[in-house]
Amino acid sequence: MPNRIIRFLIVDDIEENLMALEALLRRDGLEIHKAHSAAEALELMLVHDYALALLDVHMPETDGYELAALMRGTERTRQLPIIFVTAADMDENRRFRGYEAGAVDFIFKPIDPVILKSKAEVFFRIGQQARDLARQRDEMQNLALLRDRAMARLTAHADNSPLAFVECDCSMMIRGWSQGAERMFGWSAAEMLGRPLDQTGWLPAETAAALKAWIDAAPDPEAPPRYAMEMEARGSGARDILCAVYGSVLPEGDGAQRSLTLQILDITERRQAEQVRSLLIGELNHRIKNTLANVQAIARQTLRQSSDLAAFDHSFSGRLQALARAHSILSDATWSSAPLNRLIDDQVNAGTLVADRLRRNGPAVEISPENMLRLALTLHELGTNAQKYGALSAPGGEVHLDWRTEGDGLVLTWTETGGPAVVVPTRRGFGSTLIHAAAGGDEAAVTADWRPGGVVWTIRLSGGVTSAERSCPAAPAPAAVADPGEALAGRRVLLIEDEPLVAMDLSFEIEDAGAEVVAVARTLRDAMTAASEIEVDLAVLDGNLGGEPVDGVAEALTRRGIPFCFVSGYGPEHLPAAFRAVPLVQKPFNPDVLRDVLRQIVRPAA
Repeated sequence: MPNRIIRFLIVDDIEENLMALEALLRRDGLEIHKAHSAAEALELMLVHDYALALLDVHMPETDGYELAALMRGTERTRQLPIIFVTAADMDENRRFRGYEAGAVDFIFKPIDPVILKSKAEVFFRIGQQARDLARQRDEMQNLALLRDRAMARLTAHADNSPLAFVECDCSMMIRGWSQGAERMFGWSAAEMLGRPLDQTGWLPAETAAALKAWIDAAPDPEAPPRYAMEMEARGSGARDILCAVYGSVLPEGDGAQRSLTLQILDITERRQAEQVRSLLIGELNHRIKNTLANVQAIARQTLRQSSDLAAFDHSFSGRLQALARAHSILSDATWSSAPLNRLIDDQVNAGTLVADRLRRNGPAVEISPENMLRLALTLHELGTNAQKYGALSAPGGEVHLDWRTEGDGLVLTWTETGGPAVVVPTRRGFGSTLIHAAAGGDEAAVTADWRPGGVVWTIRLSGGVTSAERSCPAAPAPAAVADPGEALAGRRVLLIEDEPLVAMDLSFEIEDAGAEVVAVARTLRDAMTAASEIEVDLAVLDGNLGGEPVDGVAEALTRRGIPFCFVSGYGPEHLPAAFRAVPLVQKPFNPDVLRDVLRQIVRPAA
C-alpha cells in the first residue's frame, strides 16, 4: 500500500533482551513488534508484514531454528529475511543449520550496537524500497484501471452511438472502425481495418482526397484542427448513404505523425424528411390558395345570383359549411381517401338530407380528396334544391342515392320521387354549375333527366375511387331542439375567442338570438380571470388561445357549474381530453347550429 509502515519483529523469551534490541533499533519510520515465544511470533506474522525478523536461537519449547523452519513452510512468511541472535559460540554445524533454516545473517551476544544498526539499516532501506515499489505498483494499477475504464466507456459510447467512428493514420490507412460504422454502412471491421481509405469502395475518390487534405494541412499550434462537411458514402449492397462527417486531426505519440478521427452521422432520412417537408409546405400553400380561390368564386357567383343579402347569406353560408365539413372529413383521414358514406352522413347531420326520406344503395368506397370536396358541394346543392323545389319539399317525397364502381371510377345516380311536377329550368344557375363541376369540369360526365315525376342526376367520376373493406357506420342524426324560442333570451354569455373578427361575428349571432355577451376574453390569462370571477349563465370557449391549451379554463367553468360549448376548427380529438363530451361547434360555424347548441347546453342548467 502507498502508506505501508516498515516493521521489524524481535523474538526472544527474555524481556530485557527485547527491550535492549528495541532501544538499539528505534528510529523514525520504523515500527518494532516484540514476541516472547514462537507461537506469539507466528500470530503476529499472520496479521502484519515485516521487513526483518530477529530470532533468538535458544528459546524454550520452540527454538529459533524450528521457528525459522515453520516460517519457511508458510507462503506468507517464506521470503521474510531472518537474522539469528545467539550468545553461543558459532561453530560450522550451527552456522550451517542456521543458513539451512533460512537465515541471512547472525548477530552474536553481547551485541555490538554498530554492527546491529548497520545490518538493520540495510533491511530498513530494503523495506523503504519495497514500500516505494509497492506504492508505484499500486499507482500504476490504479492508472491502468482508470485507463481501462475510460477505454471501456469510449468503446461503449462509440459502439452504442448512432454515430459511426472511423480512424485513419497519416497514410490514410483505416485503423479504427466502430460497431456504429458496421451498422451504418454494413461493412465489418475485419473487412475495413488495415486497408487504404481510397481502395475500400466506401468513399468516392474526391471525398477520400478531401479527407487526405485535412490531415495534410498545416497544424494549428493553438488547437487541433477540426473539420466538417457532407459526403455521400457507399454501404454494402451498393446503398448510397448521405452523411455529415466531422473530422479531428490529432498528433500521434511522437508528435511527428498525425491521425484523423471521423465522426459520421447518417442524414439520409433527415434530408428526405426536409425534402418531404418542403414538398408538403408547397402542397399546403397550393391547397390553401386553391381553397381560398374556390371560396372567392363561390362568394362572387352566389352574390351575382342572389336577390338580396339574406338570400346571399343563406346560400353562401351553406356552401361554405359544406366545404368546411368536407375538409374536416379529409383532415381526419390525413388527406387521403375518405369514405363516401361518411360524406353522405355529414349531409344528413347538417340537415341538407333527411335521414328517413333518403334511400341509399351502393358498395363501400373511398374517394380522393379532390372528388370529396367537389361531391360535398354537389350533394349540398342537390339536397338544397330538393328541399326548395323537389322531392323533399313535399310530404312523402324521397331521394334515392345509388352508386356503382366502374374500374377506378364511380357512377352516382340521384333520383327524386314523390315531389311536385318537375319544370325544366330555362337557365342554369350557379347551383347547377356546382353540380356539373362534380366530375372535375367534364360536362359530359354529369347529366340531368328532367322527368315529370322527379329529376334524375347521373354523375360519373373517371378516377380517384377505391373499394373499401367495410362501410363507414352512419352517424346519428342530430336531435331536434324543442321550443327554441325563449331559451337564450336574457342569458349572460362569456365569449372566449382569440380572433377579433370571429369574436365579433359570434357576438352578433349570440345577441341576435336574444342573449347578452357580457365579456370577451382573447388571451388565456384574461380567460382564466373571466371564467373564475364573472357571473354568467353560459360560455363559448375557443379550442385554444394563441396556441395555448384551454384545459384550465374548461376546469374553472366546470367548477363553477357554468355550461359551455367549444367553438373550434379542431376536431374533438384535439380538444381537452377530459371534456370530450362537451358540445362542439365547428369553424367556420353555422349560425343555426351555434344557436341550437347554446339552447341545448342552457336548458339542463335552467
